[in-house]
Amino acid sequence: MKRKDNDIGRPRKALRDVREFARFLASEMKPKGKIWTPFNIISGTIIVVGIALIAIRFYKGLGAVTNLSQDYPWGIWIGFDVITGVAFAGGAYVLTFVVHIMKFEKYEPIVRVTVLNGFLAYVFYAGALLLDLGRPWNVVNPIIGNSFGLSSVLFLVAWHFLLYMICEFLEFSPAVAEWLNWEKARRVVEKMTIGAVIFGITLSTLHQSGLGALFLLAPAKIHPLWYSHYIPVAFFVSSIFAGLSMVIIESTFTHKVFHDKIGNRLRASHDDILLGLAKGCIGALFAYLFLKVIELVHGGHWDLLATPMGYWYLVEILGFVVLPIFLFGVALRKRSVRLVQFTSFFTAIGVVLNRLNVSVIAFKWYAPVRYYPSWIEIWVTLAVISMELWVFRWVINRMPVFKEHPEEKEAMDDIIPVGEVVRWKASAS
Repeated sequence: MKRKDNDIGRPRKALRDVREFARFLASEMKPKGKIWTPFNIISGTIIVVGIALIAIRFYKGLGAVTNLSQDYPWGIWIGFDVITGVAFAGGAYVLTFVVHIMKFEKYEPIVRVTVLNGFLAYVFYAGALLLDLGRPWNVVNPIIGNSFGLSSVLFLVAWHFLLYMICEFLEFSPAVAEWLNWEKARRVVEKMTIGAVIFGITLSTLHQSGLGALFLLAPAKIHPLWYSHYIPVAFFVSSIFAGLSMVIIESTFTHKVFHDKIGNRLRASHDDILLGLAKGCIGALFAYLFLKVIELVHGGHWDLLATPMGYWYLVEILGFVVLPIFLFGVALRKRSVRLVQFTSFFTAIGVVLNRLNVSVIAFKWYAPVRYYPSWIEIWVTLAVISMELWVFRWVINRMPVFKEHPEEKEAMDDIIPVGEVVRWKASAS
């Protein structure tokens, strides 16, 4: 009799748990904060109109909404949304490597938000790839084994994108488990974090350079000042300072907008963290500049520097590589956080310029009829960015992205600062 009561009670308990979970999710879906703000009105309008334009694109095809053609099959949806957006998401693999592998725990307070930003960037910007495909339903072919294309760079990039998004979700999943109060699940996924980080870093180094390898197939179509056999390496190195610059930019905004969500540890070390990230930026920029000089020397295209495209190339290198190196150096010497933040914006503009130069501006620079994005392409790009910002804000307002788990906080409290050890030894002697 008792066993029957237990058998009947279990389904009831399960049903009650499901109802409580549904109520919890329904309550979390409600807006938090003011609705009619300037940001919500402007970005909401962009998203609504953008969704309508995306529907038109899928209904009438690419020709109805873009200026793409057989001569220019790739536009800003590839050049900006995918190639540039993935570079800006590079901060996730750099920070997880620094914190989890190199054990620089100073940057641990910003790891979760950086991984979240990287994950959303891959979901939205790599997802924007569907907009540019003439037959978007064929995007699953490399995954399901229909026409694998094992010799294709795109095959490698497609699989790496998919696997890396899974890795980033695993890295962020402890925050999701804490939000849902699933303690057992949190402990399980936390044990998987290191494996996901190592696998994710490996994937990142390959597909960041793999995006550059796509352009190795068009040596006659890309201006000689931008084309070289080092494009894959340049894309990888530039993703380091692009990602770190985006982390600084994101930290600047979140520190102001979500100030009440930030834990004491991050609030106290925020400036020191940004200065440390600036050191990483200046190191990667130096490596990138050295690589560009090698490209120019080996290519022997000195005469092209005196052409209009050569002047544009010098603007990119001197204005958005050499100048950021100088500004970061001044900021570090003066410990100026404001200058670090300004230079990060400047560096991010340079990354956008470089990726658009390679994929759009310097592509078939000799053609009498050039590609210019339509207003619809620009609007849809803004809609994708706005949707990512909305999802990012939704997650920040609900999940413990900035706050430390009690167990992690206790573990950090148990660590004896180096200064304390020195003082104890001095007093003992």
